Amino acid sequence: MSAIRYELIKTCAQTGARLGRVHTPHGVIETPTFMPVGTQATVKGISPEELKELNAHIILSNTYHLFLRPGHELVREAGGLHKMMNWDRSILTDSGGFQVFSLSENRKITEEGVHFRSHLNGDKLFLSPEVAMDVQNSLGSDIMMAFDECPPYPATYEYVKQSTERTSRWAERCLKAHRRPHDQGLFGIVQGGMHADLRKMSALDLTSLDFPGYAMGGLSVGEPKHLMYEMLEETVPLLPSNKPRYLMGVGSPDCLVEGSMRGIDMFDCVLPTRIARNGTAMTSQGRLVVKNAKYVSDFSPLDPECSCYACRNYSRAYIRHLIRADEMFGLRLTTIHNLHFLVHLMEQVREAIRQDRLQDFRDEFFEKYGMASNESGF
Repeated sequence: MSAIRYELIKTCAQTGARLGRVHTPHGVIETPTFMPVGTQATVKGISPEELKELNAHIILSNTYHLFLRPGHELVREAGGLHKMMNWDRSILTDSGGFQVFSLSENRKITEEGVHFRSHLNGDKLFLSPEVAMDVQNSLGSDIMMAFDECPPYPATYEYVKQSTERTSRWAERCLKAHRRPHDQGLFGIVQGGMHADLRKMSALDLTSLDFPGYAMGGLSVGEPKHLMYEMLEETVPLLPSNKPRYLMGVGSPDCLVEGSMRGIDMFDCVLPTRIARNGTAMTSQGRLVVKNAKYVSDFSPLDPECSCYACRNYSRAYIRHLIRADEMFGLRLTTIHNLHFLVHLMEQVREAIRQDRLQDFRDEFFEKYGMASNESGF
């Protein structure tokens, strides 16, 4: 019996988008969904209780960072991530592969794995499919990710081909090394860069291994958005319809809507919390940089249409004052607001699918947000 089960509820007649549920050992996730990112076993600036108030049912934590600090053995001794961070809902952990390739300049990729130096202190370290599985088994996440190589953009066809073939071989090793399939689901990651034929090759390789879910990796790495959408359109139809589909590292409002229209069920990104710490809010009318001078005496909420804790209780002028004064409460308020905005956006997407009107919702949202389909507003 797989630890992860996908339940398809409805397909949107307008777009083919999917309304569904992902059943995990720690609860049910309504999809399409956005997953807040808790890199260091915490979503920056917000408590687990506040995340529940936002109606978040799953968060993402980072294997690479927890491998370095505090160490997966300590997390295992604490009873796993759920117990350590006091979160009784679902957790997804990434494989660590993306961070190895993006944060470590001095790395050596071999068939065995990746030798690299810690970005914290320069220590020599090693990650492989087997190590990544051991770390994630110790963390105890509901959903684990296979260890993969994320090729940069741009990259040569030959490099991406070799990298994608290696990712498939590593995926097989991950399945063999996974110790807890009864209570931890392992997703395969489709790679292939911006090449449709390599994406197809990767999808066929990985679906033959029968993972309980599949992710689209190597997108949102600097390529034009139309190219990302093209890769989704080429690849998603090749993935099993009875298993969840996850687009990694994507979290701008337009991409959440566009990705859902193309059959994606799960998304994650640091964008909402990162821009919140820069004083930027996502609103129903587009981006709002609340620290700007024009809001010095604006006593309206960040978003008049929002029902989050920040908008119910505090004004733009007050939040601007807090941010300008380097008071952490101001950044907590923008963080709460941005996460609420995306969680609520996905609730709207799910309702639009239920009503067979996601295309209409997309058009209305983009017009109100004041952006074209190839713009994120951020």
